[in-house]
Amino acid sequence: MKLRKPRWSRILLFVFLGIAGLFIVLAIYLALVAIDYPPKVKDTSSLDLQRTQLDTNCYVIGKNWIRKNKGGLWEMYVEGNAFERGVINGKLSKELIYEQEKAFTDQIIKMVPSNFYRHFLKYFVAWFNRDLDDNITDEYKEEIFGVSRVASSEFDYIGSSYQRMMNYHAAHDIGHALQNLALVGCSSFATWNQKSEDSLLIVGRNFDFYVGDHFAENKIVYFCNPTQGNKFMMVTWGGLVGVVSGMNMEGLSLTLNAAKSTIPSGSATPISLLAREVLQYATNIEQAIEIVKKRKTFVSESFLIASSNDRKAVIIEKTPSAFDVYEEKDNSIVCTNHYQGPDLFHQKENLIQMSQSASVYREERIRELMDRVPINTPEATAKILRDQLGLEDKFIGYGNEKAVNQLIAHHAVIFEPQKRMVWVSTSPWQLGEFLAYDLNKIFAIDGLENNHELNDTLFTIKADSFLYSPEYKKFLEFRRLKAEILDGKDVDISNLIRSNPGYYHTYVLAGDQEFRHKNWELAIGYYMTAATKEVATKSEEAYIIKRILKCERKKLNN
Repeated sequence: MKLRKPRWSRILLFVFLGIAGLFIVLAIYLALVAIDYPPKVKDTSSLDLQRTQLDTNCYVIGKNWIRKNKGGLWEMYVEGNAFERGVINGKLSKELIYEQEKAFTDQIIKMVPSNFYRHFLKYFVAWFNRDLDDNITDEYKEEIFGVSRVASSEFDYIGSSYQRMMNYHAAHDIGHALQNLALVGCSSFATWNQKSEDSLLIVGRNFDFYVGDHFAENKIVYFCNPTQGNKFMMVTWGGLVGVVSGMNMEGLSLTLNAAKSTIPSGSATPISLLAREVLQYATNIEQAIEIVKKRKTFVSESFLIASSNDRKAVIIEKTPSAFDVYEEKDNSIVCTNHYQGPDLFHQKENLIQMSQSASVYREERIRELMDRVPINTPEATAKILRDQLGLEDKFIGYGNEKAVNQLIAHHAVIFEPQKRMVWVSTSPWQLGEFLAYDLNKIFAIDGLENNHELNDTLFTIKADSFLYSPEYKKFLEFRRLKAEILDGKDVDISNLIRSNPGYYHTYVLAGDQEFRHKNWELAIGYYMTAATKEVATKSEEAYIIKRILKCERKKLNN
């Protein structure tokens, strides 16, 4: 008897059932293993708390408060146990949490326009973070859970509010690990003893983390008084309880600087939550080292730690598998985005980072600027953080990643740990005023009875004069034209070049527009001009060369 060949319809049916089966298995796996479930909280009475409005953009819950100051910064004070802090944080800043999540998801949609790939990314993140819950302390899980109770249901298509808030705390690490997007040039440095005014520690940092303009609109200067550990402040945004820049009342400050990482196989402790643990529980450098040592992380990072108790600053360098501490002997230290310690300096990934990124260039520029300041002050620190030139004062275009000030900073901050003083930049970037806060005075406030300014106006650092210059207006025009080109629109290239003529990327953008229209000769001209400028990274140099060669081939084929 002759066997009948299966029909294509049957084959397709079997394939469909096989794929459907895989999705069912994946769904069951995610439900049973990958999804982090909320912690069980004994006392949830804080959920009944209601905020009271004192004034426009000023709210209180008991002794806790949030307000927006005249410089555009939100200021928030929260006290209590973990879950209580999270709930109060969420209730006070619920609108800011919504705006932050909206900005984040809008940027994801812009970066990943395909609905299919966004769904794939969702499941990938769920799988990647399957063990995230096991790597976060109960205290921070409860605090994040408290914050999540006010999160908008508008984003439930991504996951439950608790899942989302947990995953957002690892978003920096995931993006950093998978695409090195977090390597956008954070810079920090410190001086002390003979290098500083009154021999005091002074720390400066630019947090160059860019997730779109909307994401940076609502910065929060957050003052936290936990039931356990140190009182501390940090510069953050709605929903983030982790730390990227902060200082505690023991006079220990911390800033994060990303280093190059390999792709990890799974999640560990998010860097911002490890930094939070250091700030909340360390009183000196030795304790900070012990905390960083004991936690497993899945990306590489540098922690610039300055301690008033030790009267110096060091850099703690950490990878998923190694650890180092770097010190300098001349009463100053600089941290960009590569390792300097004896154990990690020669690591393969670090050598690649040093040779191909803008990190070493920025470090050298900061040292060059520091050498010109015999005695550092907060004002001198702000001037270095705002510097837009290259080595030997070469003009390298506005927005160049090799500059200390790349005009993308989420915030800049200056610490004087021994005085418990901190200065936080106001928008745009680090160009606006630096507002001063005396932590002794802030934590002495026993509830906010009326809406009034809390920053110490006697110590305000003036806005950068660049903010009022014609060049600044031209740069804003450049950003507008750049956004249009990246959206696939055509712009007047002569206007584009006039807006930022010293910047290599201006000509790359012009070349890309002409390339899109198959104007090979014009595109080559712009790419060639870009190559004569100060190009920030080796990958961008390679892109320019590749485009030139491709245009040449297209010309020959035509």
